Amino acid sequence: MQVVWANRHLLWQGLEYTLKLFAVVILLGSVIGTLLGVGLLYSGRVIKGVIRAYVDIVRGIPLIVTIFLIFYLPVSYGINLSPFQSISLALSSFAAAHMAEIVRGALGSVARGQTDAAKSLGLTFWPRIFSVLLPQAFPLMVGPWTNLAVDMFKGTSLAILVSQADFLFSIQKRATARGHYLAFYLVAMGVYFLCCFAISRAGSWAGRRVRLGSA
Repeated sequence: MQVVWANRHLLWQGLEYTLKLFAVVILLGSVIGTLLGVGLLYSGRVIKGVIRAYVDIVRGIPLIVTIFLIFYLPVSYGINLSPFQSISLALSSFAAAHMAEIVRGALGSVARGQTDAAKSLGLTFWPRIFSVLLPQAFPLMVGPWTNLAVDMFKGTSLAILVSQADFLFSIQKRATARGHYLAFYLVAMGVYFLCCFAISRAGSWAGRRVRLGSA
């Protein structure tokens, strides 16, 4: 493990990249997915059909295919995206599709009477959604959202496919240069596990807090 410790600064740079990518992906995926989930329930037929097609297509193809499509397709139309922008867009679009289903299911579980009560108070559509319905649906969303966050953190390792200097790329590069594959990949396993475990525990804590608050 001494050889790993000697390369800790390079590995830390890779981990910083991974954490930055994860933050961008989970933020964009959650925000866009929430809007798409609302659209799945409350938009008109045409918009709902477009959103449904997007969600089903993105969820139905492998993430690696989405990454390569977004990495290579814009170039063919003269649109130049940086590798970070490409991988962020690919992972965010994947997260958004899954988040849309989470939001749709949670909002669909809120009693119809809550919408009627909000209308009787004179609330327009978006205030009804964000002030009344989403807060009541949030406890149902925490668990699935936590699972999605864990999956997306692990998904950041696919940045290696577009030669981005994420944590796994740093591990692979150092392992190849030093020849200590087992040591470096054991460290990679440990770091990914600890990060995913921390996300899972934070989600469980948030879920308990939300349930207590809504009890």
